[in-house]
Amino acid sequence: MHIGFLTSEYPENNQPTGGIASSIYHLAQALLKAGIKISIFIYDQDEKSVTENDHLKIYKIKRRHYKFGGFYFYRKHLQNYLNSVIQQEKIDCIEIPDWTGISAFMKLKCPIILKLHGSDAYFCHLEGRKQKAKNRFFEKKAYKNADAIIAVSDFVGRKTNEIFELNKECKVIHNLIPLDRFIPNHQNIKPNTILYFGSIIRKKGVLELAEIFNLIIEKNPETQLILAGRDVIDIVEKESTLSLFRKKLSKSALRHLDYRGILNYDEIQELIKEAHVVVLPSFAEAFPMTWLETMALEKAFISSNIGWANEIMIDGKTGFTFHPKDHVAFSEKILDLLSDNQLATQLGENARKHLQENFSPKIIAEKNIKLYQKLAKIDSYSN
Repeated sequence: MHIGFLTSEYPENNQPTGGIASSIYHLAQALLKAGIKISIFIYDQDEKSVTENDHLKIYKIKRRHYKFGGFYFYRKHLQNYLNSVIQQEKIDCIEIPDWTGISAFMKLKCPIILKLHGSDAYFCHLEGRKQKAKNRFFEKKAYKNADAIIAVSDFVGRKTNEIFELNKECKVIHNLIPLDRFIPNHQNIKPNTILYFGSIIRKKGVLELAEIFNLIIEKNPETQLILAGRDVIDIVEKESTLSLFRKKLSKSALRHLDYRGILNYDEIQELIKEAHVVVLPSFAEAFPMTWLETMALEKAFISSNIGWANEIMIDGKTGFTFHPKDHVAFSEKILDLLSDNQLATQLGENARKHLQENFSPKIIAEKNIKLYQKLAKIDSYSN
């Protein structure tokens, strides 16, 4: 069996990437281990290239510029390029993320699987902001155009149908986490440290974290907050979110802020291992890799409790969950974990075991393979 993935980014040489790229990488690796041949198509690149390593091929597709209608003509260019490879390499189906509706207008010579990682329409809905009409048009058309749909959480599948006023069948297959690449190490934990990692952006609950940290500093003046990730211009205030974050901090809290910027994959892992507690109070996710990575490293973890959260976290067992605006509850539980190492350790161990039992590469890969077989009309597959 031969499966393709179309994406705008893919992790190479340990460079920082987003959650979609990480999830594709982990799934591709799991499928390779199961004997599946994989082709990765990365669009909007500086140069065109093809590299091959065993059963994995990576095709970089150069961006193109058009005087008008680029939104349409580039998609058709991608379609034609994909179809040439599909026929030559005998690809059985291609999985494409829902973000921006890149597969709108595409007619491929194999089934299209649309993967719901969270579209622009989805995140606009969760954040209560208006979506650009053209983005909605592309995403809805791509949604209707798909031969099958995989949702990374039941929540994102139901919400997407609701937003587009459709009733398409969504197969829920959660993201996986390769535990052999995330080995816990509790030897170098830095006491009284709180870590947030990911984009510095309003929808991730970063501005709420500022309010939470102010409350923590009042009761534990030795606490340090570490932020790691790309600073984003705030969609409301039109300025740096990090700048807004700093403005919200009290003077004493500001002195205990440590912003590390954009880090590579290994550096993020080391930060997670060193942190006493990880806090990710997001308003908008689908099935976040950051949460899985934190849990895989057996870290005491406090997250938001919205929608998708209940499909990952077990409140009180794998960590704690609260609404991002419940600043008092967040701060009190963080303080509890900073002062109770036994509780923090137990939560982390429970979290990793939960991932092992429910989101391992073998479990998730098997679910994907069954869907691919059905679409490609393959009765059975063996490597």
